[in-house]
Amino acid sequence: MSTEVDFYELLEIERTADDGTIKTSYRKLAMKYHPDRNPGCKDSEAHFKAISEAYDCLKDPQKRAAYDRFGHEAFRQGGGGGARGGGGAQDFGAFSDIFENIFGEFMGGQRGGGGAQGPRRGADLRYDMEITLEDAFHGKSTDITIDVSGVCEVCEGSGATRGTVAKTCATCHGHGKVRAQQGFFVVERTCPSCHGAGQTIADPCGACHGEGRIDQTKTRTVNIPAGVDEGTRVRLTGEGEAGLRGAPAGDLYIFLHVARHPLFEREGTTLFARTPISFTTAALGGEVTIPGPDGVNYAIKIPAGTQSGRELRQRGAGMPVLQGRGRGDLVIRVEVETPTSLTARQRELLEEFRATETGKECPQTSGFFKKVKSAWV
Repeated sequence: MSTEVDFYELLEIERTADDGTIKTSYRKLAMKYHPDRNPGCKDSEAHFKAISEAYDCLKDPQKRAAYDRFGHEAFRQGGGGGARGGGGAQDFGAFSDIFENIFGEFMGGQRGGGGAQGPRRGADLRYDMEITLEDAFHGKSTDITIDVSGVCEVCEGSGATRGTVAKTCATCHGHGKVRAQQGFFVVERTCPSCHGAGQTIADPCGACHGEGRIDQTKTRTVNIPAGVDEGTRVRLTGEGEAGLRGAPAGDLYIFLHVARHPLFEREGTTLFARTPISFTTAALGGEVTIPGPDGVNYAIKIPAGTQSGRELRQRGAGMPVLQGRGRGDLVIRVEVETPTSLTARQRELLEEFRATETGKECPQTSGFFKKVKSAWV
């Protein structure tokens, strides 16, 4: 099982970032994680390779366009089949077949450069899973149930009835393709007799009808690492659709979606919390307590004279770094709340305060009205 991190997330940029932003962010991260600056640190070396791969893709307009549309599958070869997979699983591996079907038919495009094609690899599948922010913080292990084609137990994936075997196709002689001369051109097509398998079955299995695979319901365990974010993919190798007649199975990709949290908003490893405070706390200073995703209560000091919109940061109290060390920050965005219900005594005290105001208490307010006055002079 492996986790694939979004290229934009690796480079800590938005998906709308321009070329200059991409280059600047890459250079900053490359300086930070370069092996020469972190001798002996395997985590830094792995992260440096990952951001280099991401930059190599996103700096190229054509590669970036392909990645925006197909994700990592744009650069990975994989087989495809019909769409299958209940329980949230979807066919995910037909992208490379688009090129194979187009160019293979008209240009003799067999990747192996000749030889038998053989049965096609099973399709990759997609499963969408929603997790909580706490799950993303701590990581979790959970079971999922999917409907997927698996190896036929009756024929053990051969597609042939027990006691019989598949034979080499007499039409294509096991190559899975046939060639035809048309004038000066040689056209290569999928063999019509074996449909590209290179073999024919005289007595197909009654359970799977000669495919070597049959629809099944499977339960699989998914281990979600700490620090995952929206769109992170977990790959379960060989857990996709079974291949035709014993061919390798595809992979299962778990796409993670983090549910909205009632308190926190997340940007990378940083957590933001809108925090209302009273106007007396804003004026005199004080302290607020914020419960972190790790269950720890963080006491954050409010300096005297704090204004709405000010951000106060608690270092190391945010989300963990995926496949790395350390944590991001917890940031509170202060919102000064004006009281709406006052007692007679509170109103009296405020009236006394207003009577003693000199204008120096609120320099922004006095400065604003001076600007307004000078604008109309």
